[in-house]
Amino acid sequence: MSAGLFHAQGVALVADYLKIAVSEIASISERRIDRLTDARVSELPAVLSENPGLESGYMLAQYTAAALVSENKVLCHPASVDSIPTGSGMEDHVSMAPIAARHLRQVVDNAARVVALELLCGCRALEFRRPLTAGQGSERLYQAVRRMAAAPEGDRPLSGPCETVARWTLSRAPVRLAEEVLAS
Repeated sequence: MSAGLFHAQGVALVADYLKIAVSEIASISERRIDRLTDARVSELPAVLSENPGLESGYMLAQYTAAALVSENKVLCHPASVDSIPTGSGMEDHVSMAPIAARHLRQVVDNAARVVALELLCGCRALEFRRPLTAGQGSERLYQAVRRMAAAPEGDRPLSGPCETVARWTLSRAPVRLAEEVLAS
């Protein structure tokens, strides 16, 4: 007998669809990282390193992005297709919305890290093209990223800069930056 309790199937479905969409953003971003770090495609130094072969440059950025994208694929299995009755059959169809939402949160966090790695790689690629400059929006984005994460000097861990830029990507700051550029 229905007691009119809230059934979160709609929430579960939306969370499942959203995590697939966000996962695709990360997947596309990882492909751009791969192209930036592949000297055969980018015509930049291999792995965006001053000393390819001696330094790993941004090689691990691509490895990390690939791993996060792969993890997202697993997390994108739709939780809403699974239902296990609970409450001695009182809840005969359970939406699994909390699982969908928890996986969505992880997919968003993973995607933010992948986008952060792409931003770091893009900044490095731009530095190899100096004195040429990019468009106004790209240059403003470059400056914003470099205020958070300085240009590398030799090999260094990317985890700190990645986490800093990932937090920034999840804030309102990129939207504000885009609005400023579009208004000017």
